[in-house]
Amino acid sequence: MSGDIREDVRARYAAAATAVAQGTTACCGGSECGPDDGDSFGATLYPVTDRALLPQAALDASLGCGNPLLVADLRTGETVLDLGSGGGIDVLLSARRVGPTGRAYGLDMTDEMLDLARRNAAEAGAGNVEFLRGHIEDIPLPGASVDVVISNCVINLSADKPAVFAEIFRVLRPGGRIGVSDVVAEDRLTPADRAARGDWAGCVAGALSRAEYVDGLLSAGFTDIDVEFTTSVADGLHSAIIRAVKPAQAG
Repeated sequence: MSGDIREDVRARYAAAATAVAQGTTACCGGSECGPDDGDSFGATLYPVTDRALLPQAALDASLGCGNPLLVADLRTGETVLDLGSGGGIDVLLSARRVGPTGRAYGLDMTDEMLDLARRNAAEAGAGNVEFLRGHIEDIPLPGASVDVVISNCVINLSADKPAVFAEIFRVLRPGGRIGVSDVVAEDRLTPADRAARGDWAGCVAGALSRAEYVDGLLSAGFTDIDVEFTTSVADGLHSAIIRAVKPAQAG
């Protein structure tokens, strides 16, 4: 089942990257992608000043449900990892924030998105970025190698979220932090309720409830966990910002 979910997700986002490469805008939100409110997704969630810094293709490929950089509090010289980096919008903005002494990694499993992101990075002249092919359940980076992990409407797409949380914890340095945007369900919604509101690849059926998100991060070892609803995307489902910290004494 998990393999079927991963392939459905890969195919959806490969098609989105292909659409952008052909000069149209990628879709997430609306009847084809799950949540009813398409205004809750995409590049319009970023300030105009940030959008002005990016290639148009990076904006067109943006399928996120928030702006994780608003909560990540990136600092000069840090190393940041974006899980499910898509067309590269958050990686390119992160690279600007951490500056030339920092580094921004993007991880994606979709070749079409990786090709698009690398073209966008070249157009933007970003020299401190690197895009990696892989899965968020098995991050191809050493342990304790990044300061901040961000993600934008991607963790809900995984069929093995405990593995994702464990991998985030592993690659973060002690004292490292996460700043994530994701679709999160109200605790009243059962898994069947979520599935009735949209499919997995459309960011709905695989969404965790708020309590499940907190419990998953706690089980992985995180502290200072906060899950804050921001925008409603469907009945009982919300864009949310998630913060957590790897304890400084963690190995």
